[in-house]
Amino acid sequence: MTASSPKILALDFDGVICDGLIEYFEVAWRTYCLVWSSQQETPSNNLASTFYRLRPVIETGWEMPVLVKALVEGIAEEKILQEWSKIAQQILLEANLKATEIGTKLDKIRDEWIARDLEGWLSLHKFYPGVVEKIDATINSTIKLYIITTKEGRFTQQLLKQGGVDLPREVIFGKEVKRPKYEILRELIQATNISPDSLWFVEDRLKTLQLVQQQPDLEEVKLFLADWGYNTATEKVTAQNDPRIQLVSLSQFAQDFSQWL
Repeated sequence: MTASSPKILALDFDGVICDGLIEYFEVAWRTYCLVWSSQQETPSNNLASTFYRLRPVIETGWEMPVLVKALVEGIAEEKILQEWSKIAQQILLEANLKATEIGTKLDKIRDEWIARDLEGWLSLHKFYPGVVEKIDATINSTIKLYIITTKEGRFTQQLLKQGGVDLPREVIFGKEVKRPKYEILRELIQATNISPDSLWFVEDRLKTLQLVQQQPDLEEVKLFLADWGYNTATEKVTAQNDPRIQLVSLSQFAQDFSQWL
């Protein structure tokens, strides 16, 4: 019999809790201009909207300016959706760049922006309706809440605080931990000595959930794909047809946990 609520709720941040598409594009554009020495001050008209549509292909921050580069070069949307990993590596190779170099530059631009104009930076993010309330209710229950994200933990904590959620730093696992999300889930189970089926993980990236599925010791972890996040129609259908993954809507997320299943 399936438990109707978790003992640990692990949430991704971008695309599950917070929508930061406007900020992503802005910081990606600024980083692209720096890395590729672009003299163009403003992006072309359709660049941002195309970037938003293709956001599901991005796993970590360094890829964002690389996606801008791909779009500026005129690589077709469909090709990017099908072959993003290969395209991103090719762009790095041609420019003799490392992913870590681009990631460092992007984080520096973001840090300087926050230091110079915190209000402006925060204003480009919005929390999905009902999510903050659900987090608050979870924090005030017996359920333990963790955030597992590829965003820098300090940025995540800053944004949560802005949304009125004051989470201790130790429950936020950001990019800096340098471990796959499935490894962090494993560590949480071991540290808390709970049954794997008592851990529920909500993510908007299908590939991340599929990586969890590949871990034999995590086969009982409850996996949820957030249908409001950065995923494609094809990925939603794949999740619906996978008996191990639950497709959860934003309205379901805000309700009692028993409504998720």
